[in-house]
Amino acid sequence: MIRPLEITSLTKTFGPHVAVKDFSIKVPPGEFVSLLGHSGCGKSTVLSIVAGLQQATFGGVVIDGVEVDTPGLDRGVVFQSPSLLPWMTALDNVMLAACQAHPKQTPAGQKDLCLKYLGLVGVSEFAHQLPAELSQGTQQRIAIARALVLEPRFLLLDEPFGMLDSMTRFELQDLVLELWEKDRRTVMLVTHDIDEALYLSDRIVLMTDGPEARVGLDLAVTLPRPRDRSVANENPEYMRLRGEVIRFLEHHSKQFANERAA
Repeated sequence: MIRPLEITSLTKTFGPHVAVKDFSIKVPPGEFVSLLGHSGCGKSTVLSIVAGLQQATFGGVVIDGVEVDTPGLDRGVVFQSPSLLPWMTALDNVMLAACQAHPKQTPAGQKDLCLKYLGLVGVSEFAHQLPAELSQGTQQRIAIARALVLEPRFLLLDEPFGMLDSMTRFELQDLVLELWEKDRRTVMLVTHDIDEALYLSDRIVLMTDGPEARVGLDLAVTLPRPRDRSVANENPEYMRLRGEVIRFLEHHSKQFANERAA
């Protein structure tokens, strides 16, 4: 039986500052869940702890009944910046991950796997070009291919579309959704974009404002799949859910302002 990813009573402090407190959720296998909240509420902190890039102060992350606190090949991560090595081609950047994840494959087999995923994200023709020669959107597609070549159980996305223009952002949202529909791996997305979260997710976990941020609202996104952007935007349920998210965020924004003024 495949167990859910569990985040249990996660608390993270930085000196005397409590960034996140008692954050707990379960993410079933194959679910697409978004962490949403105001800037600085601790969304990326939670994701980085799930990725094993930071350690929780208390509580933690459990996968298959085992607490994890270091990075693992079962978790592929895509950041806001593509973070490609500038002196290496697109193919070589993806090969770095392939060599780690598939050490028993021959070099030719690893290369074929890299080209497969570069093709899946639509950039195989740029395989032998350097990052500086490519657009930001193309670089981010390569970063997604690098994460996918690990063939991870969990795909962790930390505002991966935040630095892109709106047209490219929509294209990459559709790409991620298409890839998820094919394999239904578990995805956790950090975003501050309400429409992005609603369009992509099965569930949105809204975080309260920090300090001591925690789960404020766990909202099921009941829009039918597969999703079409224009159809989803006109669905009354979409507008209802959007209104609920906005009310939550506005309430916590006012609450934070009142606490600052007190």
